[in-house]
Amino acid sequence: MSNNGLKPREIVEKLNQHIIGQLDAKRAVAIALRNRWRRQNVSPDLADEISPKNIIMIGPTGVGKTEIARRLAKLDNSPFLKIEASKFTEVGYVGRDVESMIRDLVELSMNMVKSEEQENVRTRAAEIAEEKLLDLLLPPRPKEKKVSDMLTNPDETDEKDQADEDHGKKFDATREKIRRLLKDEKLNERLVDLEVTETRSGPMIEIFSAAGMEDMGLNVRDMLGSVFPQKKKVKTVKVPEALEILEEEEAQKLIDMDKVTKTALERVEQSGIIFLDEIDKIVGSDATHGPDVSREGVQRDLLPIVEGSNVNTRYGMVKTDHILFIAAGAFNVSKPSELIPELQGRFPIRVELDSLGKEEFIRILTEPNNALVKQYTEMMATEGLNLSFTEEAIASIAEMATLVNERTENIGARRLYTIMEKLLDDISFEAPDMQEKKITIDAKHVEEKLNDIIEDEDLSRYIL
Repeated sequence: MSNNGLKPREIVEKLNQHIIGQLDAKRAVAIALRNRWRRQNVSPDLADEISPKNIIMIGPTGVGKTEIARRLAKLDNSPFLKIEASKFTEVGYVGRDVESMIRDLVELSMNMVKSEEQENVRTRAAEIAEEKLLDLLLPPRPKEKKVSDMLTNPDETDEKDQADEDHGKKFDATREKIRRLLKDEKLNERLVDLEVTETRSGPMIEIFSAAGMEDMGLNVRDMLGSVFPQKKKVKTVKVPEALEILEEEEAQKLIDMDKVTKTALERVEQSGIIFLDEIDKIVGSDATHGPDVSREGVQRDLLPIVEGSNVNTRYGMVKTDHILFIAAGAFNVSKPSELIPELQGRFPIRVELDSLGKEEFIRILTEPNNALVKQYTEMMATEGLNLSFTEEAIASIAEMATLVNERTENIGARRLYTIMEKLLDDISFEAPDMQEKKITIDAKHVEEKLNDIIEDEDLSRYIL
């Protein structure tokens, strides 16, 4: 785990590179991440007693809730899972049970650790792969003499010794020559026949049943894989691709899967982050006709996971006591206080995110490292177009986004995507064939392209 111990102020500064505004939410998650580092540095007995301070983010869609959680996980190199609470159903009904999110998190952690371990053995794997490729490019070396042959024909053996030694030297010299050609990339167009393991393909069956049964598909596949031998097939590929395939195979062989499993489970338990989106959708309703399967039942099932319990996964038991849960919801038709009291108590920190207006949209378009204007500029540059936006054009785009959000559904910064796509629709389509290689988008162009849509409210609802 990346235990870099970033200070809360440094965490907020790094989040500012990607997310505009929402300082309260950034401060809350920065403190939560720092508390994790603090807990790992207190005495082990006390560390077990310190529970994570789970967070509920309240705010309309498109204001940065998911992005804050996602960027936070990247800062700490933690296993991160985003999942919608509305996907779960109460135990006993058809659908996914809440424990499945822990199993999904373990799978993500396994892939993350396996990838890291493969990088650690990459140099050794490359050396072995190179030797195997040289074996393919060269005929095999002469067989060594058996002791029985030497005892049977001692005179003949002496005569052959010198010839074999000379042949061996020539073989080694040729091998080194081919190695140099390989390193100099002079064999890149040469084809080799490589024996590779055939990937099993077959119908996928999804099973919905009691808790943990959705894991059955994976276990059955593993079981069948151990019963039936893996098929091999010969594949004709160019030398660079052969080297890549061999490296991958050798890296898989070199990693210690027991160590990977242990590290992955520990990382989930100590630094896992689960982002529960749309938690307001599982708030109980006033329905009086029968049980509300997708709401209070899910909350009751969710409670032990958030409180801390043991979940059985295909790699072993996982304790959820120290996994950080960040929940988010618009809460436009319900309130956090309508969650069941026990679940409310497990989310002690609540932060409200602000709606975005014109000024925030201008900053979103230009300031972050992945700003929309930068994205479109770079994409058009691949077509040889020099696309630029004037400040007035950016202000006009932001103003239109604010206006449409006020008139129709407020979808936050996501409105900028729809407006930018509509604005650059013609340019994106014609870009490969354009003779003019320098295009400047000004306020006049924005108004000409979008004014009719903005003024026609019905049309703006449909298009934007």
